[in-house]
Amino acid sequence: MAPDPVNIYEYEEIAKERLEKGHYDFIAGAATDEITLRRTREVLDSIVMKPRMMVDVSTRDLGTTVLGQKISFPVMLAPAGNHGAAHADAELATAKAAGKADTVMVLSSHSARTLEDVAEAATGPIWFQQYFFKDKELTLGMAARAEDAGYTALCMTLDAKISPKRERNMRNDYVGPVSPNYAHLDLGTHSWQFAADAPASPSDIRDQAATWDDLEWLASNTKLPIVVKGIMTGEDGRLAANSGAKAMIVSNHGTRYLDTTFTTIEVLPEVVDQVAGKAEVYMDGGVRRGSDIFKALALGARSVLLGRPLFWGLAVDGEAGVSSMLEILRSELEATMGICGCPTVDSINIDALGGMSPLQQLFATRDSGR
Repeated sequence: MAPDPVNIYEYEEIAKERLEKGHYDFIAGAATDEITLRRTREVLDSIVMKPRMMVDVSTRDLGTTVLGQKISFPVMLAPAGNHGAAHADAELATAKAAGKADTVMVLSSHSARTLEDVAEAATGPIWFQQYFFKDKELTLGMAARAEDAGYTALCMTLDAKISPKRERNMRNDYVGPVSPNYAHLDLGTHSWQFAADAPASPSDIRDQAATWDDLEWLASNTKLPIVVKGIMTGEDGRLAANSGAKAMIVSNHGTRYLDTTFTTIEVLPEVVDQVAGKAEVYMDGGVRRGSDIFKALALGARSVLLGRPLFWGLAVDGEAGVSSMLEILRSELEATMGICGCPTVDSINIDALGGMSPLQQLFATRDSGR
C-alpha cells in the first residue's frame, strides 16, 4: 500500500497519474510559454523568512475573518470550474471538505453541479463567482440565484474578457461541457464553451465592454458584498475599492491568461498599499506550502486561495483528499508561525521576512562608501 501524500506536490504526482491527460493539462497548464507559471514558484522560494526565538508560541491561533465571517485558518478554496473532471462527487465533495475545514469555498459558475445543489451540500460559508454579462438582467439574475441559495458574497472575475492561448489545450483538442448553471439559457447561438474559460468570439455572453461603472452599478443592485478577482496593479485595486468592492483577490488567474506578467506575490504589497484598508485583500497563485501562506500574510494578504491543489486532492481521494490536503497546509502554517515567533495570524507582518541577508547588507554598506 502506497504511503499517503505528505505535501501538495505529492498530491499532484498521484493526480497526474489518475486524471485523463486532457483534464490534467487543462488544470495544470497556463498561457503560451508558461514562463510566469514557472517563475511563480521561483519567486515564492526566493522570499526568506526570519525565525525568532524566546517568544511565547505555546498556543498558535490560525483563525481570522473574511468579510466578517470567521474561518479557522487563512486559506479559502478558489473558484475553479468543473470539479467533476477530478472526481464524480465534484463540487459537492469540495464544499463538504471546506465546511469540515471551517473555511470558505468560492463556487465557480462553471461548476459541474448547480449552485443550488452545492449550497445544499455545503456545511460552511460559500461565495459564488460569476462574470459581467452583456445582458445585465442575466448578471443580476445569477447574483439573485446565489443570494437565494444562501451564498454570502459575490466574486466577480474581471480578467477573463479575452480568450487566451493555451497550447496544451490546443494539442489535446480540449473542450469541456457547459455548466448546468446555464442550462436555462439558449447557448445554441453562442460560441462560448464552459471549458474555454474565456470569450471565444463576439457572440460570447460575457461582456468585453464592462468597466468600473458596471462594478459600481452591480454593487448598488445586489445585497451581497462584492469580491473582485484579477487585480494585478495598485491602481486597479484602488479603483475596485472606490467602485464598491468590499474585497479583492490579487490574481493572475493562475497565469492562465497572460504570460510574462508579474507573479501575484510581487504585486501584492503595491495593491495593499493603494487600497489602504478600504477593502480586504486576498491572494492566490502558486500557494503550495504553509510557508507560502505565511509570506503572503506578511506582505499584507488577509487570506490566500487555492485553485489547482483542490483538484489534486479531489483526484486522490475526493472529499477526504481535499480535507487532507488542507490539513497539510494548516499544519505547515502553524509550524511556520511558531518558528517565526508569531502566535496569531494578526502578528504576522513584513518584519518576519528578509530582503537582503546581513551579509549582503554588509557588502552593500561597504560598496556604497566607495
